[in-house]
Amino acid sequence: MRHATAATENSSLTVTNLFKICTHCERLSKKDMGVRIPRPLGNGPSRFIPEKEILQVSKVDERMESIFEDAFATLGRLDNISLVMGFHPQYLESFLRTQHYLLQMDGPLSLPYRHYIGIMGGGAPVFHYLVNLHVNDFLQVGGEPKWLKGLDMAPQKLQMLGEINKILAHRPWLLTKEHIENLLKAEEHSWSLAELIHAVVLLTHYHSLASFTFGCGISPEIHTDGGHTFRPPSLSGYCVCDIANGNGVAEDMDRNHQATEGGEVEVLMERMKQLQECRDEEEASQEEMVMRFEREKTESMLVATAEDEENVPSRDVSRHFEDPSYGYKDFSRRGEHVPTFRVQDYSWEDHGYSLVNRLYPDVGQLLDEKFQMAYNLTYNTMATHQGVDTSMLRRAIWNYIHCMFGIRYDDYDYGEINELLDRSFKVYIKTMVCCPEKTTKRMYESFWRQFQHSEKVHVNLLLMEARMQAELLYALRAITRYMT
Repeated sequence: MRHATAATENSSLTVTNLFKICTHCERLSKKDMGVRIPRPLGNGPSRFIPEKEILQVSKVDERMESIFEDAFATLGRLDNISLVMGFHPQYLESFLRTQHYLLQMDGPLSLPYRHYIGIMGGGAPVFHYLVNLHVNDFLQVGGEPKWLKGLDMAPQKLQMLGEINKILAHRPWLLTKEHIENLLKAEEHSWSLAELIHAVVLLTHYHSLASFTFGCGISPEIHTDGGHTFRPPSLSGYCVCDIANGNGVAEDMDRNHQATEGGEVEVLMERMKQLQECRDEEEASQEEMVMRFEREKTESMLVATAEDEENVPSRDVSRHFEDPSYGYKDFSRRGEHVPTFRVQDYSWEDHGYSLVNRLYPDVGQLLDEKFQMAYNLTYNTMATHQGVDTSMLRRAIWNYIHCMFGIRYDDYDYGEINELLDRSFKVYIKTMVCCPEKTTKRMYESFWRQFQHSEKVHVNLLLMEARMQAELLYALRAITRYMT
């Protein structure tokens, strides 16, 4: 799963340009200039990953350089999300192609509507970063500024989308065909099926992207809110330019892949080998498979998310979200019963893909390629070990996320999850997928301590895409039920 880091000189373009005025460091300390010079609050694109591992300019390859150049030409910026995804160029290319199509190519929704829905999707997990990016883009494509005062100032048609936004973000299993009917039969404010598919894909895209961004500790760019400060650096002897670029900063002494625990990777590899041998020797009955799913689903409800105090959404972000107090609740709590979503009855491959592609041409294909890219991506390595088949581990991660959403695969033995995913990893997964704003660096560092950062980024790609597909399955099933 490991991959050599790749970046490009453009990766630090924004920071470099902003600090070109600093031709001599001592000039910045002169009070009589009257110029306020911003400096970044963090070091590099991620709070969790050392900057030098992301920005290895000397190891750039032509393909990665081309991807970054195209992204910069299209968006006018190279954001920190892309820089961190750059650990995996094949996936990044698919991600950027899909996002570009959703936001800029011909489609059912107008450009202002697309970016406002991006604001709504980013506001669902209380995420300032994505909201701020779309506020700028929304205004650039001619969006009405008064809509930014709150969802209640947006057109009624967009306000009606607020209900399914909050359900999809936190409890997608509660979405019904009645929710769809309310949107499609609202007289002058009605959505068309094509528009609704476009909106649903955008919402799920940004809900899952927020998970990735929190899970990787993505820092805001220096030019965005929360990305800079005007205070002088407190470290004496360092130039502001050096601090902005992460130079002269002490190495993180607790790097996750240099942990002192011995044998973590070897133990995991041995478990994979034993599970494969058990598969070959005997296959569990269908009844036993169902029992193991129910057991894993129940145990997933006992996995606590982050221990931090509950985050209270700020008015600035939550005003774009219909009900800021509406948050994640476990799929089937005591006293409640929500039917299991059986993939054999409604799957992405057999049902969702064709519905999306029919109503929003080419998007089904783009999403399918992105799902497959994240799921099948491998370098046949685990930490320092080469030639490793990681398919069993990748499937356990994907299916555990779907299990938390009440989605069951009849052909999967859910007993494998407990063998391959330890509790600290499950806490990280559940927090990142269900309450991403509570993800902490300590949690990121607590799982897979001997693995490379690029491998952890790959895990986050899996989590992001599995979450998006789970949300989409519930939404598309509800739309299909309405249509039939």
